[in-house]
Amino acid sequence: MPDDLLNGTDDPQSYDASSIEVLEGLEPVRKRPGMYIGGTDERALHHMVAEVLDNSMDEAVAGHANRIEVELLADGAITIRDNGRGIPVDPHPKFPDKSALEVILCTLHAGGKFSGKAYQTSGGLHGVGASVVNALSDSMVVQVARDRELWEQRFSRGVPLGPVEKVGAAPNRRGTTVTFHADAQIFGAHRLKPARLFKSIRSKAYLFSGVEIRWKSAIDDGETPTEAVFHFPGGLSDYLSETLGGAATYADAAFAGTVDFKERFGTPGKVEWAINWTPSRDGFIQSYCNTVPTPEGGTHEQGFWAAILKGIKAYGELANNRKAAQITRDDLTTGGCALVSCFIREPEFVGQTKDRLATSEAARLVEQSVRDRFDHWLTADTKAAGAILDFLVLRAEERLRRRQEKETARKSATKKLRLPGKLVDCSASARAGTELFIVEGDSAGGSAKMARDRKTQALLPLRGKILNVLGAASSKLGSNAEISDLTQALGVGLGTKFSIDDLRYDKVIIMTDADVDGAHIAALLMTFFFTQMRPMIDAGHLYLACPPLYRLTQGAKRVYCLDEAERDAWMEKGLGGKGKIDVSRFKGLGEMDAKDLKETTMDPASRKLIRVTVDEDAPGDTGDLVERLMGKKPELRFQYISENARFAGELDV
Repeated sequence: MPDDLLNGTDDPQSYDASSIEVLEGLEPVRKRPGMYIGGTDERALHHMVAEVLDNSMDEAVAGHANRIEVELLADGAITIRDNGRGIPVDPHPKFPDKSALEVILCTLHAGGKFSGKAYQTSGGLHGVGASVVNALSDSMVVQVARDRELWEQRFSRGVPLGPVEKVGAAPNRRGTTVTFHADAQIFGAHRLKPARLFKSIRSKAYLFSGVEIRWKSAIDDGETPTEAVFHFPGGLSDYLSETLGGAATYADAAFAGTVDFKERFGTPGKVEWAINWTPSRDGFIQSYCNTVPTPEGGTHEQGFWAAILKGIKAYGELANNRKAAQITRDDLTTGGCALVSCFIREPEFVGQTKDRLATSEAARLVEQSVRDRFDHWLTADTKAAGAILDFLVLRAEERLRRRQEKETARKSATKKLRLPGKLVDCSASARAGTELFIVEGDSAGGSAKMARDRKTQALLPLRGKILNVLGAASSKLGSNAEISDLTQALGVGLGTKFSIDDLRYDKVIIMTDADVDGAHIAALLMTFFFTQMRPMIDAGHLYLACPPLYRLTQGAKRVYCLDEAERDAWMEKGLGGKGKIDVSRFKGLGEMDAKDLKETTMDPASRKLIRVTVDEDAPGDTGDLVERLMGKKPELRFQYISENARFAGELDV
C-alpha cells in the first residue's frame, strides 16, 4: 500500500473525527482475541477453560474450596463448578447500578487479585480471564450460591442479557458455577476435546493435594473416561511416579519435597518439586506457577536447576570426583524427569497466556529452598547419589566428546570448501551460540552482512521461493539448488538421514520481508523443516525474525513498530521528542540500513525472535493443517480459507 494512501493524504476530507474507532467494554477482545488468549485456534479455545478453572483452583489454594466439578456437555459447552465463597453479587461501590458479578465478567482488569487481600497467591492476575471468556462465548450462564441464596446472570458475547437475579434458595450449597459455549464466529469449527481437557484437569489435581476434581463428559471419544475423580494426596511425587510408570530409575524414590516460603523467608507462597533420573527415556521438566502451566519455563525453573546443578557438583567434590565439575544444566536435563510447582504472590508472567514466569525473586526463593534439601538427600542416600553422579559424568564426557568431534568436522568442512558458495559463514568453531540467518534475496543479504556479528552470525541468501517439499519427489529434493545449499550449510541430511548432532548452528533464523511474499517464503521454509528436519524444531533450534514495518522519529527519539496497531498507538501517545512524528515504512529488509537491521532484528540484546514450536498435545493436527495449507489439493486449501477468512483483519496487499 503506498504511503500516501496509508496516511490518508489522497483525500483529506475522508479522514476526520468519525474515522477514529473507539472500542468499548469487551469489544477489543472480540476485535483482537489473539492479544488476550494467544489466537483463535484449538489451543486458545482450551485456554478459555483454563482461565475459568484457574479461578476455582485459586479458591481451593486459598483454602475456601475443596471440590471442583468439570463437565463437558453434548453441545460443546462446558460447566465448571466449585464449592468456594462464590463471586460477590452485591452492588459494586464504583458502579452502584451494577453487581460485582457483572463488573467482573464485563470489564477488563476487574477482579479480586490485585491487592492480595482476597488471595495470597493466585493464577489470575490481570483481571481479564473471566471477562475474556465471556466476550468470546456466544452463551455464558453464571450461578452463585452465597448466604444460602442462589443467584444467576446470563450473558452473550460479553453483553449481559439482564441483571443478576435471585432464582431460589441454596441452604446446602455454596460456590460459583460457570457454563459457557465458545463462539463459532471466533473459533470456527474448533471444538473442545475430551482427551486434552482430561489431561489438563488431572494435572491440576496433582498440583494441589487439598482439592478433589470430578470430571464428567457427555462426549465419548472412545479413549477418554466419561467420568473420573482426581485426588492425589502425594502431589507431584504421585504425578512423577505415574508419568514414569515402570521405567528404571537411578534412585528408588524420587527427590521430592515442599518448602513453605512463609516459614523460611517470611513471604507468602511455597514450592513443591519431584525429580528422578532414568536411562529409559528422554528427560523433561513440567513447571507451574500458582497451578498455571508454564511450558516456556521461567525464573522458577532457573532457580530449580541452579539448585540441582550446584548440589550435584558439591557432592562430586565431596566424593573426590573431579569430573563432576564438567556437568552442565544440559547434562542434568538428559534423563532428568522433573516437576516443579511454585506459589508466589503477584507473579509476573510474559504475556496473557502466562507461558513463562518472569518474577526474578522466584529464582532465589526456589533455589534456596531446594538446594539445602537436595544436599541432605544426596548425603542420606549415597547409593542413589553415586549412581546419579556417575550417569551425569558420563553424559558430560559424551557431550564434550561430541563437541570436539563437531569442531573438528566443522574445521575440516570449511577447509575442504564443502559449503555452498553464497554462504557467509561465521568464524566460531563451536556450535554453541552460533546463528544462521536465512535471508530473502541478495539485497537483504547485503544489509545483513554489514549488521551481523562476524563471530557468531552466518548468512545464507535464498533467491526467490524454495520448492514446496510437500508431495515433491525425493529426486526433486536432491536436485533443487536452494534445498541443496540449505542442507549443506546446516551440515545435515534430509528425513531419516537427519541427525541433530550434525547441525552446525545453534539457532536457525528465518528472516524474510514483512509482506505477503515474505510470509509465503517463511511458510515454505517452515514446511520444509517440519517435514524434513522435525527434530530441529522439537529441540528448539528454529526461529522467525520479527523485522519492523515502521520506524517513527520525533526529534532525537526513535521507535520501531511491528505493525499498524503499534504504529497507531505510538502516534497517539507520542514519542517524547520535539516536533512532528516522521513515519518511515520499510517495504523490505533490503531497504533497511545496517544500523536499523542490527538494532531491530539481529542484535540479541534488542531484537525479538519467535521460536517455532509444534503443539505436543496434538501433533497429528499440526500435520493435518500443514497438509491442508501446503499440500497439492487446492480444495482443502480453499475450504480452510473459507472457514477462517473472517478472522483476517486489514490486509496490506
